[in-house]
Amino acid sequence: MACGLVGIDYRDALVANCGRICIYRKKVNISTVLAGQKLGIKEVDDGIWLVSFMHYDLGYIDLEQRTLQTIDNPFGTRLSPIVVLPDFETKAW
Repeated sequence: MACGLVGIDYRDALVANCGRICIYRKKVNISTVLAGQKLGIKEVDDGIWLVSFMHYDLGYIDLEQRTLQTIDNPFGTRLSPIVVLPDFETKAW
């Protein structure tokens, strides 16, 4: 298990202070915002890697380009359920 991701297909990659990770001796620019954080990386095709942080897919790395191609909105829309509680004083439901 790597960086909180379920599955044995993921590997850990530590983001350096300069914002890069190394895959097969190739330095890939991610972001200095994630410096010091572990990312999960998984090869999904020959030379194409899926990059995840916690339970969110951030994007894909092509080892030839050595940059992260981000997903439009990695966090997606998540709606919180609305709970309506009864007002016991007015007995309005």
